[in-house]
Amino acid sequence: MIRRETRLSIIKSAAKIPAMTTIDELKERIGSISEAMGKDAESLTTPEALEAFRIEYLGRKGKIATLFKTLGTLPQEDRAAAGKLLNELKARANELYTAREESLKEASLGERLAKERVDLTLPGVYHPLGHLHLLTRVQREIEDIFLRMGFDIASGPEIETEYYAFEALNIPANHPARDEWDTFYIDDTRLLRPHTSPVQIRVMKETTPPVRVICPGRCYRRDTQDATHSPVFHQVELLWVEEGLSLANLKYVIEYFVHEFFGEGYEMRMSGDFFPFTEPSVQVHMRAPGASEWLEIMGAGMVDPAVLTEVGYDPEKVTGFAFGLGVERMAMLRYKIDDIRVFLQNDLRFITQF
Repeated sequence: MIRRETRLSIIKSAAKIPAMTTIDELKERIGSISEAMGKDAESLTTPEALEAFRIEYLGRKGKIATLFKTLGTLPQEDRAAAGKLLNELKARANELYTAREESLKEASLGERLAKERVDLTLPGVYHPLGHLHLLTRVQREIEDIFLRMGFDIASGPEIETEYYAFEALNIPANHPARDEWDTFYIDDTRLLRPHTSPVQIRVMKETTPPVRVICPGRCYRRDTQDATHSPVFHQVELLWVEEGLSLANLKYVIEYFVHEFFGEGYEMRMSGDFFPFTEPSVQVHMRAPGASEWLEIMGAGMVDPAVLTEVGYDPEKVTGFAFGLGVERMAMLRYKIDDIRVFLQNDLRFITQF
């Protein structure tokens, strides 16, 4: 085992090597160093011991360098042979050093790989993936159905004026139907929209017929929250204005939607109702295959001529129809959910089901 000598002790040791007078004496010294060097190399097991070996034999003031300094004391005719012997000794020292260095690196790598070994037979770490909320999925599916039918998607601000939210829809301030919307007012003229119908007004004011759009979005009303009511909910409203449209076209579009969204076998019927912005107005009901109960799904009707006139259309030339459905209502009917509050409670037991 190599002793951990300081540079000073190595220098002192090298200084004690006597000057050579004959090449035979040099050969004897080379043989002694070579033998000791071989034994020391076999015991190198740490990077620190390897560095001590390098300093002792290959260092600037090491044993081999010290022997090179004795060349000047030899006879002139022996110096070439002596130099060759010393170079061979130095080459062997380099070989021993390099071999042990590589061996230590391999051993170190082997130890590190053993410590960092990964057992590929162990089960992986489960990282759950998120997904779209059920309301988002249902709304997008509704949008896709109408996009396939040729409708565009229109959006508008959630903070509206009384004009777009009521007056342009044939609901003036003194109209009794105005009481049906318990509205969130921000100030005297601005409010959170109670429905997405204002988007229809904005589209018609900026577009000439034909108009074929759906208006999805969030709405707000002062409803007391319970199993079927929420102050924040989502709507998708549809508007189609063109020459020659009738109630038969409205019935076809709704039937197509019911079959696409709920499936074949569902029945649909319409009954008379009243909405200020449609005339005539209808309430749409649906019945599942084999069921006896009819369920309300939306309000609809032909666009009131007063609304068409307000946006600059000629009701003698064009007609239109509109309907509005609740996204929460569609999701509850399709997935048999009996409480609207679960959509906003962030309960993973509910959310992860869909």
